[in-house]
Amino acid sequence: MNPVDITLYLVTNSEGRSEKDFLDIVAQACKGGVTLVQLREKELSGKEFYELALKVKDITDSFDVPLIINDRVDVAQAIDAAGVHLGQSDLPVAAARSILGPSKIIGASAKTLEQGLAAVAAGADYLGVGAIFPTTTKVVTVITSVDILTEITQNVKVPVVAIGGLNANNLEVLHGSGISGISVVTAIMNNSDPKKAAEELRQKVEGVI
Repeated sequence: MNPVDITLYLVTNSEGRSEKDFLDIVAQACKGGVTLVQLREKELSGKEFYELALKVKDITDSFDVPLIINDRVDVAQAIDAAGVHLGQSDLPVAAARSILGPSKIIGASAKTLEQGLAAVAAGADYLGVGAIFPTTTKVVTVITSVDILTEITQNVKVPVVAIGGLNANNLEVLHGSGISGISVVTAIMNNSDPKKAAEELRQKVEGVI
């Protein structure tokens, strides 16, 4: 298992923003204390994703924050990202591991204990579990109860990050769940002060995990 700090895990959303503004938000979030950044771009071509990923990696590298690529194992490999995050409909974890090798971080989404155990057995380094709350992103979400989240954390030997609709005002429901961190999109990406938002979230999540 590759060590990974998922205390405050930012998943990006560039929709409706200029590239300059988007990159500035990522930089401000890194300054504010995010511990991992996942670049998620569902609408870009492979070439566009690759070019944006290189620019984001320049930023995350400057803050010593690992960059994870969503879905696209080829892009992760091409830019030498820290790793990749895979959903249930993406390339299987074992196949990604065979491509990326033993030292890259591979995360996997899980909504049930069975999915979580299967992903870990296949070589996942961490699990993303949720959505805990409804989200405002365009990703199709299914609500996952905190009871299921807790069941997963108690039965897998890798860190678990809670995802879905989390913000500085609703983290209390995660007390005692056994998570190692939270993943957010809107709470940072849509905040007028992403650095301050990250600082506040980092402080609050450290009181929960």
